[in-house]
Amino acid sequence: MAAKAARRLAMLVFWKARLVLLAVPKTGTTALEATLAPHADAAIVNPPGLKHCTVRKYRRELADFFEQKGRRPMELVATVREPVDWLGSWYRYRRRPALDGQPNSTAHVDFDGFVKAYLADPQPDFARVGAQAQFLGGGVDHLFRHDDGGLVPFLAERLELEIDVPRMNVSPAGALDLSPETEARLRRERPEEFEVWDTAGRG
Repeated sequence: MAAKAARRLAMLVFWKARLVLLAVPKTGTTALEATLAPHADAAIVNPPGLKHCTVRKYRRELADFFEQKGRRPMELVATVREPVDWLGSWYRYRRRPALDGQPNSTAHVDFDGFVKAYLADPQPDFARVGAQAQFLGGGVDHLFRHDDGGLVPFLAERLELEIDVPRMNVSPAGALDLSPETEARLRRERPEEFEVWDTAGRG
């Protein structure tokens, strides 16, 4: 039961290290959360609205509690994924057989069509996946790129742990062909997504 619960974890609070690890969906943090959960002082599993707690939601609803009304400030840590790759992860994840026939399944559309649907207004159910820039709005203290390998060493040092992260919750394989026109439109209509990726540093 503990292992199953760990796979559902989202926000982890490390009281002594004064760190809060926020889980941006589809940025590869599931395995890390499962690994670190036994060492966390608090792990938000439910309610669903707090599983993937955004920066603004944390500061509005949780900061006073965990930070003792400002007397013990915490540092926010998060990961961001390259926007096209992030959308690709959502696309592959929603192609899994368990969603066949459901409104949020992407089995009936190619990746180019998925990205166009993501840019549509309103978005169809299968393309309603949120936005990394919106999740991170307000800024975090340490923002790592999904592919730069910096997050684990940072956490290992701050938490004084040896961290070995297994592969977990990997999206099914699938073609991610995106036309130059659709990618250009994505960059033009969602510049904030690429800006947050471009500004992500080494923490």
